[in-house]
Amino acid sequence: MNIAVGADHAGFQDKVKMVEYLRALGHQVTDCGTDSDASTDYPDYAANVARAVADGRCDQGLLVCGTGIGMSLAANKVPGIRAAACQSAEAAYFARAHNDANVLCVGSRLNSADQIRDMIDRWLATPFEGGRHARRVEKIAALECERTG
Repeated sequence: MNIAVGADHAGFQDKVKMVEYLRALGHQVTDCGTDSDASTDYPDYAANVARAVADGRCDQGLLVCGTGIGMSLAANKVPGIRAAACQSAEAAYFARAHNDANVLCVGSRLNSADQIRDMIDRWLATPFEGGRHARRVEKIAALECERTG
């Protein structure tokens, strides 16, 4: 699987760990920045990852900032993206299983590196359940169409 990964300055150190971990699992990683812990703007990196997923260059995306919230807000502005800010492996499971989320957003200020790895593992192992959840995901896509015309 090709996974786009991005972070702002607050998440840079965890991004480095995520990239190493994903590669060790055998995934191809597209590193969308940032490349240091110098202050930067999270929407830039959220857009890079979201666009890579939305246009099919990458299968899924992972974003890390201080809380995961800012990244999810920015990534969700890209049509076709369902970014979920998660603080636990259980939340990552439900984001995939019920919401077919294609970008996982985590917070380096809220989670340890081990917790982030647990979320990644659960995220990657969980398929979308479809069924009644597919109808709900279609409704999300319809809302997106209202916004984009």
